[in-house]
Amino acid sequence: MSLGFIGQKLGMLRLPNENGEFEAVTVIYLPPMQVLEIKTEEKDGYSAIKVGAFETLKRVNKPTKGYFEALSKLANKTITPKKYLKEFRLKEGESVNFNVGDVLNVDLFKNGEIVDITGITKGKGFQGVVKRHGFSGGPASHGSQFHRRPGSIGAHTFPARVWKEHRMPGHMGFEKVTVKNIKIVKVDTDKSLILVKGAVPGPNRGVLYIKKK
Repeated sequence: MSLGFIGQKLGMLRLPNENGEFEAVTVIYLPPMQVLEIKTEEKDGYSAIKVGAFETLKRVNKPTKGYFEALSKLANKTITPKKYLKEFRLKEGESVNFNVGDVLNVDLFKNGEIVDITGITKGKGFQGVVKRHGFSGGPASHGSQFHRRPGSIGAHTFPARVWKEHRMPGHMGFEKVTVKNIKIVKVDTDKSLILVKGAVPGPNRGVLYIKKK
């Protein structure tokens, strides 16, 4: 199933594996998630399921309020405004056994499952080429005028310009990144947590999108 989940990164810790060795894992909180729309090829031109999570909205504008009121009437149950909405595309010919208003929980996942995780990386602000691209820099000795500079950025009289995509100083981080084939080490249904092997993008309390393979 191509369905995914909206989660929140809580931090990292170490757990012993089957060999008795400690390995780093990331703790992700998965709150109850509600189905908002089910899109089909016939009606919308593509197949997808739209979900929402984190009911922390205190104020909503009229269009948002009207949207969730319409969903509540359609599902014949209360659907409160959600802070984060996400569409997960379904594979060709794939269908889901959910209805609008259904609540999904962390038990959607199981131990040992492989998932893809998308998040926004930590923002580093404006950085030079040494930190941003790993340039070695120049001599560090006293009197050197070339410590962390990028050096020459052009060629000769031809082409007499700077090539596109040349590595330069600039904004670093705060980019959408997907890490693939992450293993779920443990699923804690009581606390709505999953523990995945290794690191995932983003700071603590950052929003993550976990997609099933």
